[in-house]
Amino acid sequence: MTVVRERALPELPELLERDEDGQRLGALLWRPGPGWRAVSSAVLGGGLGERHWVMNVQVAHGYTRTDPEAHLAALARRAGLDGPGVGLMTAAEVARRGAARDGGADAVATAGIEVRGWAAAPGPALPAPQPPGTINIVVTVPAPLTDAALVNAVATATEAKVQALLDAGHDCSGTPTDAVCVLAPAPRPGGPAEPFAGPRSLWGARLARAVHRAVGAALR
Repeated sequence: MTVVRERALPELPELLERDEDGQRLGALLWRPGPGWRAVSSAVLGGGLGERHWVMNVQVAHGYTRTDPEAHLAALARRAGLDGPGVGLMTAAEVARRGAARDGGADAVATAGIEVRGWAAAPGPALPAPQPPGTINIVVTVPAPLTDAALVNAVATATEAKVQALLDAGHDCSGTPTDAVCVLAPAPRPGGPAEPFAGPRSLWGARLARAVHRAVGAALR
C-alpha cells in the first residue's frame, strides 16, 4: 500500500475590506503559496493547475460590470498577490461565512440565495453572464489528489451543497452562479496521489461532511 503524505493546510482565510461603488465590501483571501494545485469553476483562474492564492470577492448587489475577470485581476494586484490564482465573486456578505473541518479537510462557504432553483429546471437558458448571487465554496485537503480525484472532489462538494440546501428547507439545488474551488498539495515528482474523492473515499467523505456543515452554517 502506498502512503500519501499529507501537507499542512494554509491558514484560514484573511478578511480584506475595500471601498467600492459607495459601499464597504469584503474579500476572503487564502495564501497557500507555491506547491498547491486547484480545480475550480471560478471566473478568474478556473480550470485545473497550480494556484498560489484564492480570493472570494464580495461585490455590490446589482453588479453590472461586464469584465469580472479583469476586475478580479485588478483586485488581486491591489492585494499584492503574485503568481497564478483563483478569483471568485459573490454578492453575499463574505464576513458571514460558514466554515467547517472534518478529519483535516477544511471548507469555507459564502451563501447568497435570493435567486435560486433546480439545475434541470425546464425552460430557456438564462442569458450569460449572470450577476453574482451565489454559493461559493472553497475546500482544502492536505493530501495530493490526482487530476481525476480533483474533478471528483468538485462533484462531491456539489452533492454536499445540495444536501445542505435541502436540510435547510430550500427547494433548490443552488443558484445559477454557484462556484467551487478545491485546493490540494501538488504531488511530488513520481510521488503518490489519492486517486479518488467520491463521497465514500477517505478524503471525499471528509470533504463532503465539511462542505455540508459549512454551507449549512452560511445559510443560517
